[in-house]
Amino acid sequence: MKRIILFDGECNFCNKSVQFIIKRDPSAHFYFTSLQSETGERYRKQYKIPDDIDSLVLIEKGKSYTKSAAALHIAKKLDGLWHLLFLFILVPRKLRDGVYDYIAKNRYKWFGKNEDACMLPPPEIRKRFI
Repeated sequence: MKRIILFDGECNFCNKSVQFIIKRDPSAHFYFTSLQSETGERYRKQYKIPDDIDSLVLIEKGKSYTKSAAALHIAKKLDGLWHLLFLFILVPRKLRDGVYDYIAKNRYKWFGKNEDACMLPPPEIRKRFI
C-alpha cells in the first residue's frame, strides 16, 4: 500500500521535513510529490483537499490527513522513537492544529522559501518521488 505525502515544494522547512522522513523511513513506507506538481494537483482533486492547505498532506488507505493529523500519522511509521509522537493524537485536534497552523504560518519567515531548484536525490530515493 502506498502512503503518499504531498508537501509544499517551495518551502525550505517542508523540503527539510521530506529529507527527515526519508532518512527515518528505510522501509520506504512513503512516496512524495509536491502540492504544486501535476500529480499533486490530481491528488488534491481526487481527495477533495482544500486549496488553502499549503503544507503537509498524507494520503493513506484511501483517506487524506492534513495538518497535525498528517504529521502524527507520518511519525507513527518512522524508525526510532518518533512513533511515540502519535500519542499526541489524544490531544484535541483544535489545539494540535493551532500549534501546527502557527508553525505553518511562519515557516517562510523562519526557514525561507526555495525559489530556485529543489534537491536532486540519489536514484534509490528518486524513485519515491511521483
